[in-house]
Amino acid sequence: MIVEEIMKTDVTTLTKDDSIADAIKIMSANKVRHLPITDHVNKLVGLVTDRDIRDATPSIFHTELFKEDLQKPLETIMKTEIISGHPLDFAEEIAAIFYEHRIGCLPILKDNKLVGIVTETDLLHTLVQLTGAHQPGSQIEVKVPNRAGMLFEVTEVICKRKANIQSVLVYPDKKDEKFKILVLRVQTMNPTLVIEDLKKAGFAVLWPNLPGISL
Repeated sequence: MIVEEIMKTDVTTLTKDDSIADAIKIMSANKVRHLPITDHVNKLVGLVTDRDIRDATPSIFHTELFKEDLQKPLETIMKTEIISGHPLDFAEEIAAIFYEHRIGCLPILKDNKLVGIVTETDLLHTLVQLTGAHQPGSQIEVKVPNRAGMLFEVTEVICKRKANIQSVLVYPDKKDEKFKILVLRVQTMNPTLVIEDLKKAGFAVLWPNLPGISL
């Protein structure tokens, strides 16, 4: 899945000359936590987050004393060193960027102009979609040797039961690098027969460990 499929294109923006007070109003009205700052040709020049706003605004107990601070331009608080992405980047690649840099949003640029934005919430929603966790089904975890062809062998067993596979995730076995774990979401509310077939075929089913079915 590429970024173009998950990014928001209706992006709320302000300019560097708009005030901190303007940003507070816009964030509240649009329920956003990140404001890209653009120039007159929609080129990204900065980024303001809700944390930047909190750090720059006075305490509610001193609002009158420091209300002039709210009229300062966003240029005074915006970040200018911004990590950005491209619409054709892969979602998993930008997820790694979020993790490595601990950022809350990623402006998306094309031809040096802002065309979208991806937030942590967008990535979480994408993960739910990719795993099929929002659809009725059962999750099955199978431990297999870390060699080519194992995914085909496991899915072949499941297909013989005419069970539809909604998603597949693969990760290494942390205890033994010679094995990997296949996490399959299958479109059935009762996976008992599928699990029995997998075990008869010699596969180690880690989850679910159903009563009455030996490992």
